[in-house]
Amino acid sequence: MATQVKKELVAELVEKIKKAQSVVFVDYQGIKVNEETSLRKQMRENGAEYLVAKNRLFKIALKESGVEDNFDEILEGTTAFAFGYNDPVAPAKAVFDLAKAKIKEGDQEFVKGHEAHAGLIQKEANGETVVPNILLMHAEDQLMAAETIKMMALEIIKLNQRLYSLEK
Repeated sequence: MATQVKKELVAELVEKIKKAQSVVFVDYQGIKVNEETSLRKQMRENGAEYLVAKNRLFKIALKESGVEDNFDEILEGTTAFAFGYNDPVAPAKAVFDLAKAKIKEGDQEFVKGHEAHAGLIQKEANGETVVPNILLMHAEDQLMAAETIKMMALEIIKLNQRLYSLEK
């Protein structure tokens, strides 16, 4: 990307940061194109904007906007940005709604994994030969870890929603 183009992008980001009442950082890894399109639409309908920018350029824009906080740990990997122009809570609500939908999708996959795991255990209990015994133990660990992470994610969502509701 040419230096002039980068400078223009940074200037646009600075303008958006200054105009916004809130900025939500979104790790968009695992978000499907149709989900992202729906998220953008929901944002637009609520006076917000969702975009993907290079983390390095966003860091520069934050600095140029006068934001003193250090977001280096957050600005790694696949990061998108949601700007709340009219309602500071709108972008967070849209992201939380998507997170809840992804958790529901994960629940469905969890059930499938649990059923497959239970089927293997049932076969082994019936005396049928189940070759990957070590995989049974590993699958159980993975299912428990997935459930634990889901519970943590739900608690984080609840905490953030409570914080946003207190700001109103």
